[in-house]
Amino acid sequence: MIQTTQLRKQVSLMRVALYVGSFLVFLAGIQLFVLTTRTDHYFAWTIANPFTAAFLGAFYWTAIPLAFLSARERVWANARVGVPGVLVFLWATLLTTLLHLGKFHFSSSDHFAKGAAWLWLLIYAADPVLVSVALALQLRVKGADPPRAAPLPGWYRSLLVAQALVTLPVGVMLFAAPAWAARWWPWALTPLTARAMASWLLGLGVVVATAFFENDWVRIRAATAAYAVLGVLGLVALARYGDQLSWARPAAWAFLVFVVSVLFAGSYGSRSAIAGSPQGIDSTSTPRPTLSG
Repeated sequence: MIQTTQLRKQVSLMRVALYVGSFLVFLAGIQLFVLTTRTDHYFAWTIANPFTAAFLGAFYWTAIPLAFLSARERVWANARVGVPGVLVFLWATLLTTLLHLGKFHFSSSDHFAKGAAWLWLLIYAADPVLVSVALALQLRVKGADPPRAAPLPGWYRSLLVAQALVTLPVGVMLFAAPAWAARWWPWALTPLTARAMASWLLGLGVVVATAFFENDWVRIRAATAAYAVLGVLGLVALARYGDQLSWARPAAWAFLVFVVSVLFAGSYGSRSAIAGSPQGIDSTSTPRPTLSG
């Protein structure tokens, strides 16, 4: 007997949210990764340490391929790897903003800086709700996931676990106890910048953990592309502002090792995802009949 299995598709609202998000993080990346030393004028709040600004900018630009490539997928299983992590980042950033409203340029005499602050607040008040609603609608969609056609090797999944076990606890510590974490962090932090970085690290940890559970190169290809970008931009930030780190602290060298491991995982994963794609379910493919009975 021939039975048709309908694959679960990505809902339009989720695709819109991801496309819009990819554009917004592109703009934020320019403010932070390019205009690194001018956050007093171009960004929502002033970041004194240029490495912190570049670090945050690297994460924003990392989110471009994650959001854009996920938005292009029609099959939900191939798009969802980044969504839980993005949602964690959005809500954590909203909470960070509310905890540190006094640090933002809302009352600045610089009209551009003031506009950047109000735009920031508008985005982070609306975007977490938008993505949450889109996910709620997505979870109501009926259908099946395509079979895993290109499983991850065991050693790669172990690497993902190790990286998640680093980013998630560090993110929690930076967010919950920023003043304490600043004592051993390899460059200067404020409570606001610590929590802003923590929001990204928590989101990254969730993305990496999700990739582990998805266990398929096709399903995580957006995440591996983003991971490779993060590794490259992290090394560029170190090349530009490495003098801001206290290299006498072991945490500085641990950070360097982590960035290199991210670049390796992203590069290897991207290559494997490209190789695995023809064997998997393509994002533009239509459901095929399956034989049963």
